[in-house]
Amino acid sequence: MAYITLNKNHFFNNLSIIAKLTKTKDKIALVLKDNAYGHGLLEIAGLAKEYGITKAVVRNDIEAKQIKDFFDYILVLADIPQEPNEKIRYTINDIQAIANFAKNTKVELKVDTGMCRNGIMMDELEEAFRLISKQGLHLEAVFTHHSSADEDNKYFDLQNENFKKVKQAAKNLAKTYGFAPLRFHSANSAALFRCEEFDEDMARIGIAAYGCMVLANNLHVKKIEPVLSLYANRISSRRVKSGECVGYGATFTIKSTCRISNYDFGYGDGFLRSCSNVYVTPNKVPIAGRISMDNSSFLTDEETLLIFNDARVVAEFGGTISYEILTSLKEKIPRHIC
Repeated sequence: MAYITLNKNHFFNNLSIIAKLTKTKDKIALVLKDNAYGHGLLEIAGLAKEYGITKAVVRNDIEAKQIKDFFDYILVLADIPQEPNEKIRYTINDIQAIANFAKNTKVELKVDTGMCRNGIMMDELEEAFRLISKQGLHLEAVFTHHSSADEDNKYFDLQNENFKKVKQAAKNLAKTYGFAPLRFHSANSAALFRCEEFDEDMARIGIAAYGCMVLANNLHVKKIEPVLSLYANRISSRRVKSGECVGYGATFTIKSTCRISNYDFGYGDGFLRSCSNVYVTPNKVPIAGRISMDNSSFLTDEETLLIFNDARVVAEFGGTISYEILTSLKEKIPRHIC
């Protein structure tokens, strides 16, 4: 069946570039949600521990508990635990949710500084501190998330200014309500790479660590390298004559007699159907026809075919972003570290 390789040297290279920007690898919180952006949760957790990363960010409690032996600190973005855990911190995304957390749970308060998605409103900050104290929770940090760190618009600067106000107010409220000095963080991958002088307590790094970030004219981005490559194995091969059609709907017509092969990777494995009839592999092998659930045909007879080694390129063919390409890859696909 199809398989994935993870390039350890590329991953470590990317982490080293990131560590220079944060000034220490201790400030890197590696985002491992959604199966580590399709790379494999346990595989990437193991590599991160080997490199010396001590912090991780995940989507839910299930992911957190799978990796709790790999990291000293884990932040859950969207879940409420049944009972506290020493290593795991949980995000407060809404002021009404505070009452649902068990006493003594370690929490981090997310503030909406302009993305208009998750997080309490800025004018709810004092009330949130009061409720957190009343609920007996351990508030450790206040953070926000950027909507446009990778875009050239006004919102990145606007959110940075708003978060400065939040930080100052939160520091004063922490003293009032007897919370220990708080941590603050806002930087995702793009925000860190745009930052001239990083001064927060940590950066939540996802797509940059996996080498598939897009950020125009950024010198650091040009040095990162994709970690994941996808290969498929040949199922069958045949000689096809000029004028014959390939695949469902007969949407691809052979222009001249050639050999065509079918490979064990389709949209059921995560190969976006929007790449049908247009995709070309890194080795310049064109796809032939529509992508099927479990199969894709290419104009070659190679036994093993490199489907892609840079999700950014596939994203251009599919009219999407590298995040979707990577997280579409099914967990059943074997992953090998090389």
